[in-house]
Amino acid sequence: MAEIKRVFDLLKNYKKHFSKEVMVAGKLDGKWQTYSTEDFIHRVNDLSRAIAFKGIVKGDKVALMSANRPEWNFCDFGVMQLGAAIVPLYPTLAEQDLQHILKDAEVKMIFVSNTELYAKLRVALDATSLDIPVYSFDRIEGVDCWLDLLEEGKLSGVDLDECRAEVSEDDLLTLIYTSGTTGKPKGVCLSHLNLMSNITACQSLFPSEYKTAVSFLPLSHVFERMVVYIYFSLGISVYYAESMDTIIKDINEVKPNGFTTVPRVLEKVYDAIVAKGKALKGIKKAIFFWALDLGLRYQEPLKNGAIYNLQLKIARKLVFVKWQEALGGNIVALISGGAALQERLARVFWAAGIPVLEGYGLTETSPVIAVNGTRDDEIRFGSVGKVLPNVEVKIAEDGEILCKGPSIFKSYYKNEQATSDVLDEDGFMHTGDIGELSKDGFLKITDRKKEMFKTSGGKFIAPQVLENKFMESLLIAQVMVIGEGRRFPSALIVPAFEQLKSWCKTKGIEWTSKEEVIKLPAVIDKYQREIDRLNIDFGHWEQIKKFILLPKEWTIDAGELTPKLSLKRKVILTNHAQDIDALYSDGGTS
Repeated sequence: MAEIKRVFDLLKNYKKHFSKEVMVAGKLDGKWQTYSTEDFIHRVNDLSRAIAFKGIVKGDKVALMSANRPEWNFCDFGVMQLGAAIVPLYPTLAEQDLQHILKDAEVKMIFVSNTELYAKLRVALDATSLDIPVYSFDRIEGVDCWLDLLEEGKLSGVDLDECRAEVSEDDLLTLIYTSGTTGKPKGVCLSHLNLMSNITACQSLFPSEYKTAVSFLPLSHVFERMVVYIYFSLGISVYYAESMDTIIKDINEVKPNGFTTVPRVLEKVYDAIVAKGKALKGIKKAIFFWALDLGLRYQEPLKNGAIYNLQLKIARKLVFVKWQEALGGNIVALISGGAALQERLARVFWAAGIPVLEGYGLTETSPVIAVNGTRDDEIRFGSVGKVLPNVEVKIAEDGEILCKGPSIFKSYYKNEQATSDVLDEDGFMHTGDIGELSKDGFLKITDRKKEMFKTSGGKFIAPQVLENKFMESLLIAQVMVIGEGRRFPSALIVPAFEQLKSWCKTKGIEWTSKEEVIKLPAVIDKYQREIDRLNIDFGHWEQIKKFILLPKEWTIDAGELTPKLSLKRKVILTNHAQDIDALYSDGGTS
């Protein structure tokens, strides 16, 4: 990797060391369309020549609005070879955020995937009176298609070697606007050096038997994008899932060695497995829950005794092998990020022979700061892993995590004040997260500094710790702890309705509608007992005293979740302001 200074150098390295029949693949009308290394590089080069011929030069910004598909990679590399920068646009961006980014980034060209996203983009362009050329991946009437652009590139005569030679590792690679949970998105400037330093530091996570990956987390987020760069650096073939609805089907077709995920996906997989276990009868059911209990007691590999390991070997043959088969049967490791992973989920998946490597980072850190590994001494449950060797971390007096290193961004785009707010004079970035660092380098996140709140009695509450614990309940799909300036903490709870429906059936409770069922005294009592059970581990001032059951799940489209599924707390608080006021003004729980 010594000769790889810029991200696009990965292509030359790939061709030299791994040239493959399937470098990337995507689904088109339900069928896999594959691209060899030669196909990939030809398309990238043709696109570079075409957009250079159209006037894109070093320093320009090119926007890209698309779900994951091979064309995303072609555009990304095609733009970066010219020293221009990709501005990823989440397909789920709110209208006002989309308009802000297009204007703030001074975008010179846009690529969009399909008719639906073009319609959304067109509204934003018309509202801002911006005249920016747009090219589509799918053929859309009245819109120039990128395939025609490629043909122009072949005839352009642009010398790409000259273009590449002008790009240094310190040049801007991408301008990523953080979705954030509050305020307008800020443009994070990341250089080739930022990303390459993170890629190099994280490569050892992937054992040699890791040959194929499925990708479904958005490439618009730096987490998935950086991991895909790692795949390219190691010659790992990448298959893009057709949609979130087809993930399991696509995984079983590809049978990958791994994929990146967020905790919410693993929670749903776990809940579905447990629901199937509950449907078993007799000895099969007993064996299932014996294995599950054993898995939940799994410790770090070196801490499990001989008797436990013998039992685990039996459990893997009888039960956990089916978990592996459900994910294609060839999983080497999964990587989880974006939010806190419940410790019990990490333990049980490891026990099942499906290592989940939880990591931590921010867009501004390219993104990984710390991550657990697959080797016996590289994993610690309840932590986000060891700090990367090329990143320095220290804990401030107030508990905030500070970090410094080559992967740390240089600035927010056109925003000196925001930059100085997070980067101190010594070059340390203030992450806004509260954490602890062990003597042997394992980092533990305890909460978001900005999300901690104080009750009217002066007690500090760390909501994420409570929320993570309450998500252990199979009856809870989503939860947000509230109570800033109030007498005590409470919770907004979205039930896991499939689990609740099953519980109602066993209790002979008629299921009418979500709105009506959550008002039933028996249901409210059931959730109160769940709250009481989960409250035990917390001090009396931290314990949830009241709760509201909500009939609708929080979604990205409704603006209540960020693209990486984090809660947009201010939006949720605003949407439920009346319910919350009523909660604190009377004695009821729902």
